[in-house]
Amino acid sequence: MPRGYWIAHVSVSDAETYDRYRAANAAPFAEFGARFLVRAGAQDVPEGNTRPRTVVLEFPSIEAARACYASDAYQAAKKIRDPVADSDLVIVEGYEEAP
Repeated sequence: MPRGYWIAHVSVSDAETYDRYRAANAAPFAEFGARFLVRAGAQDVPEGNTRPRTVVLEFPSIEAARACYASDAYQAAKKIRDPVADSDLVIVEGYEEAP
């Protein structure tokens, strides 16, 4: 079964409040098996436009990725983030080669 991914591009205007969001999202991420693959490291943008922060989370499945986003716990965390960050988020199914 292919894994699910969140790919987010984020601009943060208040780092202190954003840290509260990160603390609040830890529980739903753990509950749904999320694992950070990219967490706002250095980035180059050779084409197009993006935001200063890129985050990639891996979930055990696309269903888990979708369920995490829809969960009450994540939506509560998102309410903390929304006033201090602009973001673009895509939830995508991973690629799995046939055997």
